Amino acid sequence: MRAIEITEFGGPEVLRISDVKAPVAGDGQVLITVDRAGINYADTHQVENSYLSKTTLPLIPGGEVVGRTEDGRRVVALVGSGGYAEQAVAHAPYAWDVPEAVTDGQALALVLQGTTAWHLLKTSTHLQPGESVLVHAGAGGVGSLAVQLAKLWGAGRVIATASTEEKRQQVLELGADAAIDGTPEGLRDRIREANGGKPVDIVLEMVGGPTFDESFAALARFGRLVTFGAASRQSAAPIDPSRLMKGSKTIAGFWLADCFADPALLGGPLADLFDLTASGKLRPIVGGEYALSDVATAHEDLRARRTVGKLLLDPTR
Repeated sequence: MRAIEITEFGGPEVLRISDVKAPVAGDGQVLITVDRAGINYADTHQVENSYLSKTTLPLIPGGEVVGRTEDGRRVVALVGSGGYAEQAVAHAPYAWDVPEAVTDGQALALVLQGTTAWHLLKTSTHLQPGESVLVHAGAGGVGSLAVQLAKLWGAGRVIATASTEEKRQQVLELGADAAIDGTPEGLRDRIREANGGKPVDIVLEMVGGPTFDESFAALARFGRLVTFGAASRQSAAPIDPSRLMKGSKTIAGFWLADCFADPALLGGPLADLFDLTASGKLRPIVGGEYALSDVATAHEDLRARRTVGKLLLDPTR
């Protein structure tokens, strides 16, 4: 079958189509003919071996697919790796039936990025009605969903960062109360200005480096910052414990992989997200769709922040 198999770590240039042996489902697994695979920013880290979990070669990237099982079920599944291919194998508890009212692209937007946004607000920061929320990369896959969920769940004011004026307009259309430039220089002051001169209660941060530092400086008393990525590939300055004590601030980390040991930690949130989407209350943003042969371009676009929402890969092209 056709698949993207990498035999060396690196940037987008290592992503090439190969003819590989089709996978075989073992006990407790399901074989899925892939209609679309999801592309995530984490994939760019996996390909260069800079992800939290190290990988071995050869590798077929791609952690999520939507397609048909051998018995005809339409499912969205987490596969760990192997998604950039015509067929993939998933453990049965991690393949969920997709409601008819939810499209393939929406299902892929929800299974990883949607459940991440759900946990960031519900589990990691314990959003309370009326609190202010700052969402970094508000036009991205997680960010575009987090903006909407924060509003649905009663946030008092939602502020989003985005890299271009076009993207800032898009996050406002999604329901953000304010959209600001995410450039690190002067970011703390822009955050506070967008929040009426006040610090913010919650920050969802996935850039790292000076963006993390500026975001922490913008936290209110009893504020919570959750970090779930490092898109800048830069490290933040160390945080002295006294800076947490003064203002009673919290820094949390979130990695969706820590939910994988218990399918209920994914299936429960995913069911909520499916219901919200089917009812029209939540609008997953499906961005570009790329042919399998164009996956390197997809990674280049993602790393350059040229994309919006969820990116899809079509293994039939």
